[in-house]
Amino acid sequence: MTIDETLAGYSNLAFKTAWVIYVLVLAMLIVQYASARSRVTERELVSVGGAGAADIPAGDGPVPGRVEASPGRPLPERLGNMAFAVLFVAIGLHLVSIVLRGFATHRFPLGNMYEFITMATAAAAVTGVVFMHERRYRSMWVFLLAPVLILMFLAGQVLYAEAAPVVPALKSYWLPIHVTIVSIGSGIFMLSGVASLLFLLRLREPEGQESNNIIGALSRRLPDARALDRLAYKTTIVGFPLFGAGVILGAIWAESAWGRFWGWDPKETVSFIAWVVYAAYLHARATSGWRDTKAAWINVAGFVAMLFNLFIINIVVSGLHSYAGLN
Repeated sequence: MTIDETLAGYSNLAFKTAWVIYVLVLAMLIVQYASARSRVTERELVSVGGAGAADIPAGDGPVPGRVEASPGRPLPERLGNMAFAVLFVAIGLHLVSIVLRGFATHRFPLGNMYEFITMATAAAAVTGVVFMHERRYRSMWVFLLAPVLILMFLAGQVLYAEAAPVVPALKSYWLPIHVTIVSIGSGIFMLSGVASLLFLLRLREPEGQESNNIIGALSRRLPDARALDRLAYKTTIVGFPLFGAGVILGAIWAESAWGRFWGWDPKETVSFIAWVVYAAYLHARATSGWRDTKAAWINVAGFVAMLFNLFIINIVVSGLHSYAGLN
């Protein structure tokens, strides 16, 4: 089948526009994040210093019959609220770029590294909307969008591949099943890894103890440690069976394509290691004495294994998966 160059061009345009809007969202959230602590401190000073009505000088109170103008929301808070409205536009364009790429190539858009990272980062953004819709998690979006933007930049500038048919070995119904599950699982694990990293950072600044260093300033603006730990656990609970199913389905595909279920190919091996590490995290999370910092470090190790599998194995190491246009 011939490639629809027009749709491919629209797909690229949607991808680039989504990236630019994500940058705009990140900038607005950083402004709100940077001002969060000062505004909290001001409210605390008002609540502590502003005593009862006896302390209010005469003439400063409300005058009967006069409508008092309510103070408007601070600019950083308005920017934060605006950022979330704009965020949905960016995610929508991100998803549109994937759909248009599929229509342009007449196949499922997961045949190379550019398409895989596009799908994984979209999954991370959608997962963030699902699990971080509460206001207390708003500050976490700064740390989730940063790796999403970095990965999208690498995909678009370094790993980009022109819209084209896949190689014959990938012309299988297993492609949309296996690779979609793995890419979505990778996106979910991205949020899980970020949550565990922020959990470890938050523990550096215990409640009631404030330091003036950079780590203290960053951590004070985050949700409490328990909320971050629960978020990491909940997302791993979702991503773990998905990624495990992807590994199993990949083995089934390997049997039909290469005549064996498992051959200890570098991609297979590191994927299995990452899955085992996440299994260890879930076990540690339920084990007394391991469920806090030790479990979080295991989750971070799983996140590092995922990134190693995505870049080093796909790009540097030669293996049976190299034909997929991933290197």
